[in-house]
Amino acid sequence: MKARNKVRQLASTRWDLTALLNAANPQDEPTQRHLWMIHLVQWLRIPGPKATEAAAEPQLDGEASATPWPVRRLRHLLNVLDRHPDHRVRVGELLRVSLAELDATGLLADFGFASRTSFMSELSERLRLKFLPGTPQTHDLGELFLLLFQDEDDALWIEAIDEATLARLAALCVPDARAMPWKDAMVESIQLLASQLRAAGLSSAMRQRMARELLADRPFHQVVQAAEALRSSHLDGDAGGPALLQQAQYLRAVLAACRAAAASVSGHLDEHGISVDVVFQVDRIRARAARIERLLNCLVSPHPLLEMRALVARLVRAGVERRGVRALFKRHYALLARKVTERSAETGEHYITRDMAGYNTMLGQAMGGGALIGATTLVKFGITALGLSLFWTGFWAGFNYALSFVLIYLLHGTVATKQPAMTAPSMAAKLENVSASDAAVESFVDEVTHLIRTQTAGILGNVIAVVPVALALQLATLPLLDHTLVGTESAHHTLAHLTLWGPTLLYAAFTGVLLFGASLIAGWTENWFVLHRLDSAIAWNPRFTRLLGAQRAQRWARWWRDHISSLAANVSLGFMLGLVPVFASFFGLPLEVRHVTLSTGQIAVAAGALGWPVLHEPAFWWCVAAIPLTGALNVAVSFALAFRVALASRSLRNVDRGRIYTALRQRLWRAPRSFVWPVNRRPWGPP
Repeated sequence: MKARNKVRQLASTRWDLTALLNAANPQDEPTQRHLWMIHLVQWLRIPGPKATEAAAEPQLDGEASATPWPVRRLRHLLNVLDRHPDHRVRVGELLRVSLAELDATGLLADFGFASRTSFMSELSERLRLKFLPGTPQTHDLGELFLLLFQDEDDALWIEAIDEATLARLAALCVPDARAMPWKDAMVESIQLLASQLRAAGLSSAMRQRMARELLADRPFHQVVQAAEALRSSHLDGDAGGPALLQQAQYLRAVLAACRAAAASVSGHLDEHGISVDVVFQVDRIRARAARIERLLNCLVSPHPLLEMRALVARLVRAGVERRGVRALFKRHYALLARKVTERSAETGEHYITRDMAGYNTMLGQAMGGGALIGATTLVKFGITALGLSLFWTGFWAGFNYALSFVLIYLLHGTVATKQPAMTAPSMAAKLENVSASDAAVESFVDEVTHLIRTQTAGILGNVIAVVPVALALQLATLPLLDHTLVGTESAHHTLAHLTLWGPTLLYAAFTGVLLFGASLIAGWTENWFVLHRLDSAIAWNPRFTRLLGAQRAQRWARWWRDHISSLAANVSLGFMLGLVPVFASFFGLPLEVRHVTLSTGQIAVAAGALGWPVLHEPAFWWCVAAIPLTGALNVAVSFALAFRVALASRSLRNVDRGRIYTALRQRLWRAPRSFVWPVNRRPWGPP
């Protein structure tokens, strides 16, 4: 009961400094003392008066208005304690007793670091920290620190504390400011960090990927020895002496070697595929090496309080990041996006035409793809006519699409709507030097022009071919069945669903998301294929060579390495077009797909079933009017999403968009035909 009353008293008086100082009792239980410290920091954070009230608000002990309010309140607190020795004695003893009982290594060596070795384990730990409350009933200074400083703004006002105020605060918290007993905890924390650094650097996943020449001097073994030598110098009483400085310099050199070895992993990942867990391990090594450097700064600096201030501010930011899921994803997302987009860019280059010969080739390939999709459309109507359950209808429709897309790919045809998600990474590469020169901007505008022209050719070829093929196949079945394959009722139903007066445009945009998703799956699949070295396994595994023969195994390995990305894109796109609407309907979401070529084929089949009178029906022409808009949304949404990922992969946050937009407008004004038809000269260029 007494403890509950104490907590209630603290909660009710935390905004009143006098009541807060009266509540300070070094004889309280540890948890109550920790709560008092939390309320003290909350009092420091009390915001100052608004601008309209600032003139009437008295300054705290003559503080300048530019000083952050927490710093002004801290100085005011120290001044009040100087004027009231009894409060100073009790507050100082409470802080000293509390800090002496808490494990400082929990803050200096463990705070802000992942306790797990895998990405998913760390993700679950961060979610726990973000959504589950902490408790002040702890002996770990790191856990209490997380409750004391929960806002990133805390780091800003901590950095604004001047050295004189720091010295007054240290004198309040430490019995003998000259002895600085926290140095013992720092040395011990350096040893713990060095041991963790060695364990991470010598793990199997890291050893296999680091450059061997950088491991020749065994830096991850030496880091523990260097930390032990530093501890010996500290125990010998050489605080700030030449021996300690020499050992600190040696430890810094070993840390530099460890960081260089860890950095060499990136080259291996660029060549052999990204692993999220390996990237996570590299980040842990860099972070621990940086923490050791900051602790060394505190140990050997002639101004240790300033270094302590920087360390505490960094710990505050580390605590905020530790609770943030976005910060965890940011680093790994950028690397994975770069690998996915780089692999997609290799494929995307084949989908961009830059002259008349390439334009005609793309048009022919698109017509071939459209012809096959015409047959695919009729098969889709046949699957629907079977009356299967919703799932199996979607599954076999997806299988039909996937098989059709794979055949188009193997026969060197093309589906226009797949191009944007594959070409966006190639275009993003043009932006890397866009701020350096006008030539880079002009090169990017060239790429946009080529892409739009290529999309026009692809969609035009698909649509031109799918209509006659779908009509021809429908008419070819007429002598065999005495009626068209698709009945009039189904034809009217099709026109009612594909009309512009409905959710067609929304569904077309949603289909663009699926097209983008297929490109991500393609890049991820190829990265997985390369990361696990499956091409090498196919080429050299004894079971494969015995089954296929040595030469055939080599050819199969090369074939799968060259085509795995495109096969994954085609198969995943087909099944998503068939199954995603099924799963959406299970959750009550009225989502459908509107693929421009498939929709055009369905409209053609419906027109063939209804005959010439369909040309007099407004519903038919509203469906025709929806075709160009469907194609535009398919292309625009998939390209925008893929381009955004490509930009994130290259960390291009401050692209000079104004220059790019201006250059695009000038090109459109001076040479609009270049966006839809190849030209042999550049009338829009500089004189």
